[in-house]
Amino acid sequence: MQTFYLTDAGKVREHNEDNVIILKNDSNEYLMAVADGMGGHNAGEIASSIAIDHLQIGFRKKDSFGNKQDAVNWLRNNVNEINNKIFRYTDENEESKGMGTTLVISVLTEEYLLFANIGDSSGFVMKKNKIFKVTNDHTLVNLLVTTGELSEEEAKCHPRKNVVMKALGAVNPAEIDIFDVDIDVDSILLCSDGLTSMLSNEQIEKVLNTELSIEEKVTRLIKKSNNRGGNDNISIAYLIKESGE
Repeated sequence: MQTFYLTDAGKVREHNEDNVIILKNDSNEYLMAVADGMGGHNAGEIASSIAIDHLQIGFRKKDSFGNKQDAVNWLRNNVNEINNKIFRYTDENEESKGMGTTLVISVLTEEYLLFANIGDSSGFVMKKNKIFKVTNDHTLVNLLVTTGELSEEEAKCHPRKNVVMKALGAVNPAEIDIFDVDIDVDSILLCSDGLTSMLSNEQIEKVLNTELSIEEKVTRLIKKSNNRGGNDNISIAYLIKESGE
């Protein structure tokens, strides 16, 4: 496996509220996660840090995820624990009221591939040089598209396209979507909406299909997002499966 992650503040925001991580254990299992913090008195980065730190500690405590159902249970339990931690923090720190974070996670083992998300950070897979979005955005605009009230084209320029309907720290209990994905993929990409709001899936796919190194591909995606305005923090976690893996 090749892995690389990078986060960038973008061109507009004064500070970076994203957190991102890729971890591997001795069982050759991978945990990838991107959290996009928001709200509160500059506390978005606290919420996203709580999420990533909790996942990292939980992952380090386990020798293996176990079977697929064990991994699903681990994801749901840890997401609820993160949600509770964020609520406790805001209860104890009045100035942070309203803070929260989106979260997208991928778990890859030799037997299965799982994605989980809440909010509008995204998970993709690449297969035979084509990109496929796995996760669904929990946004007002996506809800309107799903119900047929908006077209895909109308959604792209809707004035409320950044309104998130679900996030950790917003509702209790947390409702996270989990996706069971065919393990036969070439690569996995997780990102905050700072990437997807600036680049189309086709533009992302084009960069990932270049002959650049993994580090150069991720760096180029961030550079392109900034060149198009960089209106938000941009975070990417990318994993490429070697041939034969």
